[in-house]
Amino acid sequence: MPPVLAKEISPKELKAILDSGERILILDVREPNEFALANIGGHLIPLGELEKRFTEVDPTQTIVTLCHHGVRSRHAAQFLRAQGYSKVSNLSGGIERWSQEIDSGVARY
Repeated sequence: MPPVLAKEISPKELKAILDSGERILILDVREPNEFALANIGGHLIPLGELEKRFTEVDPTQTIVTLCHHGVRSRHAAQFLRAQGYSKVSNLSGGIERWSQEIDSGVARY
């Protein structure tokens, strides 16, 4: 069966959603040490734990997955979509691109 593709969202699109006040969950799938270095207030579930912990996330909620550069979070978004989560997007370029385009105060590593 082919993988379930996840929608990509740009940092500017995510910022617009956050600024609008729409309720979304930013699901950060990086490791705890990465999250400690730089984060934008997401809910941390490392990718290696997602298969066991994905039920912590409400399937009716709008979700944006996030990692360092967008690769792990793309896998996470595809996994969630395969589990029936329909409102999932991946932050293209990850927290690195967020720092470059939206908030330079977010540490780059």
